[in-house]
Amino acid sequence: MFDTLSDRLGSALDGVRSSGNLTEDQVKKVTREIRLALLEADVNYGVVKKFVANVRERATGAEVSRALSPGQQVVKIVNEELASLMGGTASKLQFASRPPTVVMLAGLNGHGKTTTAGKLALFVRKNSGKNPFLVACDTYRPAAIDQLEQIGKEIGVPVYAEGTEPAPEDIAQRGIREARDGGYDFVIVDTAGRQVVDEPMMDEIKRVQSAVRPHSVLLVLDSATGQNAVDVAEAFREYADFDGMVLTKLDGDARGGAALSVVSVTERPIKFASEGEKMGEFDYFYPDRMAGRILGMGDVMTLIEKAEGQLDRQEAEAQSKKLMAGKFDFEDFLKQMQMIKKMGPLSSLLGMIPGLGKQLSGVNMDDLDNKALGRVEAMITSMTSQERRNPKLLQNPSRARRIARGSGTTPQDVQKLVKQFGQMQKMMRQMGGGGRASKRMPRMPFNMR
Repeated sequence: MFDTLSDRLGSALDGVRSSGNLTEDQVKKVTREIRLALLEADVNYGVVKKFVANVRERATGAEVSRALSPGQQVVKIVNEELASLMGGTASKLQFASRPPTVVMLAGLNGHGKTTTAGKLALFVRKNSGKNPFLVACDTYRPAAIDQLEQIGKEIGVPVYAEGTEPAPEDIAQRGIREARDGGYDFVIVDTAGRQVVDEPMMDEIKRVQSAVRPHSVLLVLDSATGQNAVDVAEAFREYADFDGMVLTKLDGDARGGAALSVVSVTERPIKFASEGEKMGEFDYFYPDRMAGRILGMGDVMTLIEKAEGQLDRQEAEAQSKKLMAGKFDFEDFLKQMQMIKKMGPLSSLLGMIPGLGKQLSGVNMDDLDNKALGRVEAMITSMTSQERRNPKLLQNPSRARRIARGSGTTPQDVQKLVKQFGQMQKMMRQMGGGGRASKRMPRMPFNMR
């Protein structure tokens, strides 16, 4: 996510991070590089111009912090301006005082609107304890109705549909009535899209909006479309107003132009971000956290929240004690791997760890996710339970050969895994016992190359 922009901004700021003094020429140079980085990321020209002017003014002004060097102050300014550009603070859903809360989704075909309906339903059920209900109002595409019904089955949420004959506004009204009668307190209305913005679509959205009076209208935008997403958002604001946006496919957007432009251009907040294909990969959009990720500062808060949502606290504490005592075995490691996999793609998680983005710049993330971890899991599951609990048994070459055959790897791979795992255990014992850990951190037990 935002790889290109992150690399360019990182390069632009590298020259000033450690500067004890900042000259006017240095400020001009760094803001020129920032300007080029943003334009290359497909950020709206007017937005870039205003952003760079704000950074230059603050960097050459009287902002002084005793805790930061002038160079660090510039990085702080850029971080704050990026967050401000994307809305400053998270804009969360407001629920109706008298249920059901009705949310209407709008957007073009192919931007992920129907999938977003399912993700939002799952999100409010899991995070707000709501009882969601889906209403299929896309009367132009029978496939969209089928897709929503399949999603509903997958996540266990009912879908109200009447096919393609009735008027969408009538379907929406009857669907909301059905939800209310059934005791559902959160209704998501999925409307029809088009390939391009046109009057018939806007008129239909207005009719549905007028008929159901939703508490929120969310515009769904494909972030990977860059500047086109901004044009679509402007058109919708003019013809069929909305109060918030959902950015989809953020995990596939290396440039980030949409996320950095749409708020400023539309004066509407990004409420949600969708970063993957799985139904659970959906969350509120946090501008400050996203700014940190763009600048390589990580996103520890999101990482913690993901972990808390998947990991059992008592189990995590028990395994942490075992790890620090050097008693963490392959059985424990396998459990941790399986829990981490539930949190989403490893490449996404690693990007949230401060400073790790640059170290992984040459790593093929697909290989890291699918191949390296797959090999490690295959090797561990090919071990006997006795071998997992007592890795010293794996020093036996015949055992390594058997595991290699069972996992489709080589005996050398197995021996390497065992060696690296032993190094990790040793380091943890040193740290846990108060001893001095090695200055050079041993690799985790999988090869990232």
